[in-house]
Amino acid sequence: MDTGTHIVMGIALGGLAMADPVVASHPVTTTAVISGVIIGSLAPDIDTVLKLRDNAVYIRHHRGATHSIPAVLLWPLLIAGALSLIFPEANLLHLWLWSFLAVFMHVFVDIFNSYGTQALRPISNRWVALGVINTFDPIIFGAHIVALMIWAFGANPVWTISILYVAMFFYYLARFAVQRAIKHAVRNTIPGATDVFVAPTMRFFHWRIAANTERHHYVGRAYGRTINIYDKFMKKEMPENNLIQAALKDKNMAAFISFSPLYRWEINQYGEIYEVRLIDLRYRSNDYYPFVAVAHLDKECKIINSYTGWIFSEDKLRKKLDFSHN
Repeated sequence: MDTGTHIVMGIALGGLAMADPVVASHPVTTTAVISGVIIGSLAPDIDTVLKLRDNAVYIRHHRGATHSIPAVLLWPLLIAGALSLIFPEANLLHLWLWSFLAVFMHVFVDIFNSYGTQALRPISNRWVALGVINTFDPIIFGAHIVALMIWAFGANPVWTISILYVAMFFYYLARFAVQRAIKHAVRNTIPGATDVFVAPTMRFFHWRIAANTERHHYVGRAYGRTINIYDKFMKKEMPENNLIQAALKDKNMAAFISFSPLYRWEINQYGEIYEVRLIDLRYRSNDYYPFVAVAHLDKECKIINSYTGWIFSEDKLRKKLDFSHN
């Protein structure tokens, strides 16, 4: 989820913590726990700082180690330990328990995005992504804002947040039902479809779709059960030549492949420069595929420059690569 949603979820957990008699009856513990659940709701995303290094590192590691099983156990200890120095009279056990719940909830809700997390590390490095909730869901965010406002105007926080979470439970069930219906509609629309990817958008009934058949890639949108196919690409096996092998060793290309399960490739030549481009088919936007990996190589198959990430125009991509075609 996005940072704003994680923050309102953390505040909501602070309201639910009032159900704990130890928290509710001890003001210092109350303050410490509310601080702990807000920090815990944000802590796993500290790996966002990897963007400052480069996109390849960020793509390969975001929602990785910081969302793993060891991290879920370690974050609450660090948070509770740090806050106990600021609030030495707070109940340490209950501070740890609620901080743990906040961290766990952060990782848990991230699983429902199409990006997913490596929440099972070190048992498995597989990305767990259920793909039913958009990174920013206006209904989830809005429902939390409404509940927090009701609490602010004097309503019982425990009952208010409990009702909110019951409503969210049924909302998630509805999202799974819609996703299942759309996958069924995709398979009816595209006979022989495999690797069906269905990703949510901010609109409840609008979903991005991508699918493979034996011979083609298909990309489109779902509006309810109505499937619109926008692009159809012939599938081509990637050649195993020196150019491709050299390009795939580049860190940006490798990061892209580790993240994207559904992509196509292109090779273009501009003078003595060869361009290898990988194009993620899952995120079509305004007739453009913004998530790419590009490597430029010379005739000796040496990398000149490369890039991976989100680019919404060719001009911006060229500026990133510091290369222009003449």
